[in-house]
Amino acid sequence: MSELPDWIYPPRLEGWFADDLDHLPQAPRHTELIDGALVLMMSPQRSWHSRVVRRLTAALEGAVPDGALAEGEMTIKLDRRNRPEPDIVVATAEYDPDRTWYAPADVLLVVEVVSPESAHRDRTVKVRKYAEAGIPHYWIVEDEDGLPVVHAFELEPVTSSYAPAGIFRGTLERPVPFPLTIDLDALVPRGAKRAGD
Repeated sequence: MSELPDWIYPPRLEGWFADDLDHLPQAPRHTELIDGALVLMMSPQRSWHSRVVRRLTAALEGAVPDGALAEGEMTIKLDRRNRPEPDIVVATAEYDPDRTWYAPADVLLVVEVVSPESAHRDRTVKVRKYAEAGIPHYWIVEDEDGLPVVHAFELEPVTSSYAPAGIFRGTLERPVPFPLTIDLDALVPRGAKRAGD
């Protein structure tokens, strides 16, 4: 059995805190903090995942209103012990080249593109945590026979939980968090087809 590196051990009995992530240069890219535990994304991403994330980020960036931006690979400091890294964040905070995280109050939309290793967290754990933090919109993007399908959710403020707002195939058209229309099938190369096509 190989020995674990020293940096992997939490600095305190309570585990890791959100600010600790900024002081772990040895950690792999896409390291998240969930309930005080590090979640290390060590496996390589599938081409489908990286392509959908890249193209959807560009589509959102082209649609955001003035004063907002869309970017990937940025964490959200939900609280002292939770700092997940969604695939895409749309936020109203000013651009800061040294930023490493967003506050939930600045986030309009979080998008998770499901991978086999993240499926449970994206569909259950993160749904609850993003809703409890007050993030108004959450999208889960699933691979359906090679094409992206978006499951959109809106925050129900009375219960602080997400309510389904629609399942989108082919084209996603939404009035919130800002008006947008996205050709979902264009997020993957031509030739990708849905079953039955």
